Amino acid sequence: MKIGNIDLGEGPVTLAPMEDVTDASFRILCREAGAAMVTTEFVSSDGLVRDVAKTIAKMHTLEEEAPVAVQIYGSIPEAMVDAARMADRAAELAGGHGADIIDINFGCPVSKIAGRGAGSGMMREPDKMVAITKAIVEAVGKPVTVKTRLGWDDGSRIIVELAERLQDVGIAALTIHGRTRCQMYKGQADWTLIGEVKNNPRMHIPIIGNGDIASARDALEAFERYGVDGIMVGRASFGHPWIFTEIRHLLDTGEELPPMPVNERVALAKRHFALSLELKGPVRGVYEMRRHLSCYFKGLRDFKETRIRLVTSTDPDEILSILDSIALRWGDETPEASSVYAM
Repeated sequence: MKIGNIDLGEGPVTLAPMEDVTDASFRILCREAGAAMVTTEFVSSDGLVRDVAKTIAKMHTLEEEAPVAVQIYGSIPEAMVDAARMADRAAELAGGHGADIIDINFGCPVSKIAGRGAGSGMMREPDKMVAITKAIVEAVGKPVTVKTRLGWDDGSRIIVELAERLQDVGIAALTIHGRTRCQMYKGQADWTLIGEVKNNPRMHIPIIGNGDIASARDALEAFERYGVDGIMVGRASFGHPWIFTEIRHLLDTGEELPPMPVNERVALAKRHFALSLELKGPVRGVYEMRRHLSCYFKGLRDFKETRIRLVTSTDPDEILSILDSIALRWGDETPEASSVYAM
């Protein structure tokens, strides 16, 4: 599967953008685990055009992440175009590798974004969505992709027609989450319309399916049943970056890997922690790892007291000591439940 001239291989599995989750340290781990492409956290177009340093910093990516997409969101057409131009120059503005792809967020359902007409709020204004997309495609030199949902609600599942319109203004690939905005993350994702978009004879760009891919078997079934070109994994990767290894192994060999034992999870958590400290420093690096660390061990028996210590300590050396104690106590055990949908 190619996005523009970027070859992601056959049946790629990619990492979804997730606010406060998909920072550089996590993206690197997911790439090392087999994710074919990763995407930054949401980058506000308003923040970029106002030259907000924290927003610009979200565009900082590293060579070992590539290929990487910078995802922008917003509802003001002029600001979105200006932000896309800035994302096109991410290496210059934020340092590092920059953006290989510019992705437009028309899918985030949270009220603070969708309620202001951005993210999946744009599903109520498809003409505006298409116009913004067209203007961005014409303004930048890198491939432009879109991530969106089925529609605003069950009465307006417009994705089949909308996909054609987005393709016709020049996007290089389309990712579809199998829920409406009003569903948020409730219920089950409906992949039937994703399959309908993929099987539409008018569509010729890659279609990537997203929603409820919680295991390697889920990914295999999505490829086989709906014929999508790629899969995007979101919440199931949280505290479980090796899900990409599990999926890739099943797709390539037809065999499932056994669950990862605790001592291997500890080693991976240490790698993640070290990256976080290196990239963010000891204070922010510790604080922003809290949401990840306990999820590595979700489902582990008699873990509550240890989890509390793990997510309240502010001392990097103490955290490493706690991780060592986890490996020593639980060793080769495997948790009863994965960290799927731990957010």
